[in-house]
Amino acid sequence: MQREIMTSIPFLSQPSAEALNTPEDLAVAQDLKDTLDAHRNGCVGMAANMIGVSKSIIAFVDEDFGGRIFVMFNPTITAKDGAYDASEGCLSLKGERRTVRFQRIEVSYADRKFRERHATFTGFTAQIIQHEIDHCEGIII
Repeated sequence: MQREIMTSIPFLSQPSAEALNTPEDLAVAQDLKDTLDAHRNGCVGMAANMIGVSKSIIAFVDEDFGGRIFVMFNPTITAKDGAYDASEGCLSLKGERRTVRFQRIEVSYADRKFRERHATFTGFTAQIIQHEIDHCEGIII
C-alpha cells in the first residue's frame, strides 16, 4: 500500500531500529516498494522512515537490472572507495544538498527471506544506497 511521505525533521533525524523477520516488517517493505513505485517519476530510493516507520529497511531502483526495485533489510556499508562530491534531492526534504559519496561500496544486508547477503555496487546505484542508509542512521544531508 502506498503511504504518505514523512517530512518531520525530528522524526527523520532518529536512527532506525533493526528490522526483524516478522510479518509487520515484511509488510513495511512491501509498502516501501509500493510508495517508491508510485513516485518513480521523481524518486529512485526510499528508506522506511520516509514512510513513517523507523526500521532499517531501504528500497531502490536498480537500472542495471532493468529498473527493478530491490529491498534491503539492515543494510550496512562494509567498504567504500572513490570519494566524490554529489548534490542530492529527497522527497522528504525541499531542495538539493551537497554531500560526499563513494563510487564503489560493499554492503552487507538481509534479503526478503532474511538471508544474509553481501554485494558490491558502483555508480549511481551506489549513490542511491548510500543516501538511503544515511536515512536509516538518522543522517539528513
